[in-house]
Amino acid sequence: MYGYDQNQGQYAGYQEPPAYPEPSPPSLAEAVRGFTTGAMSSEDFQQIFATSKIYCPRGDNPGFLALHNTQQPVIPLFSSLKELRSYAGKESKYFTVTGAEVIDLLPTGYGFVLDIEGEHRMVVDAKAVEEMVDFAMRRMYG
Repeated sequence: MYGYDQNQGQYAGYQEPPAYPEPSPPSLAEAVRGFTTGAMSSEDFQQIFATSKIYCPRGDNPGFLALHNTQQPVIPLFSSLKELRSYAGKESKYFTVTGAEVIDLLPTGYGFVLDIEGEHRMVVDAKAVEEMVDFAMRRMYG
């Protein structure tokens, strides 16, 4: 409810909209592009990744699907439903988690590949995942 504030000489509860809207953070796809081209730091990428919605293909059993025909097992992850569907098909089943949840739930010894069919595919090996976990812990607990 808006009321007249005699102390301020204006209607209480009303605020002028900002002259310029706050810029929105880069999307995960933009962050991948920026990181893979060297335009974005690892720390900035990890902060965006942690809060982004990640699309994960799923099978009949709960959990991540893994690719084992690689040097080390990796989990395919996608920055958008469009990217997932271009890889897994239009009727594919999936679930979503945040990037922080991916880092928390990823089995030890596994890496991930983000947007495997995309223009800026990004492979993160198991050692880099461990570094992402360390970064997340430092950010959270100091």
